[in-house]
Amino acid sequence: QVQLLESGGGSVQSGGSLRLSCVLSGDTFSTYSVGWFRQAPGKEREGVGVIDKVGNTLYADSVKGRFTISRDNAKNTLYLQMSSLQPEDTAMYYCAADRSLENWYFLNARLTSTLDAWGQGTLVTVSS
Repeated sequence: QVQLLESGGGSVQSGGSLRLSCVLSGDTFSTYSVGWFRQAPGKEREGVGVIDKVGNTLYADSVKGRFTISRDNAKNTLYLQMSSLQPEDTAMYYCAADRSLENWYFLNARLTSTLDAWGQGTLVTVSS
């Protein structure tokens, strides 16, 4: 059974940077598209970015130019480099994985059941 474990969350001031990591275990990482979602208090979960098996990426408009998603298949790890963080980026960040969805459908998934696996989340707090 595939499992995802996020790390790297924390508190940072506005304008700062953080790098999130997500390790996949229980299956072959390279066969999955992987991505990040976030959910702020009182708001719906939203897709942040996704990277497919060959390295194509797709980002939410709200993070384009500030966040970079990448993967290291040798380490079974997904990354999210976040820069120029703003208070509105405060949220629980979740990684997710799926073996078949194209990037647009992955990023716009609304139901947890749409994707094959989810992590438990890591909290990012940005103070002004």
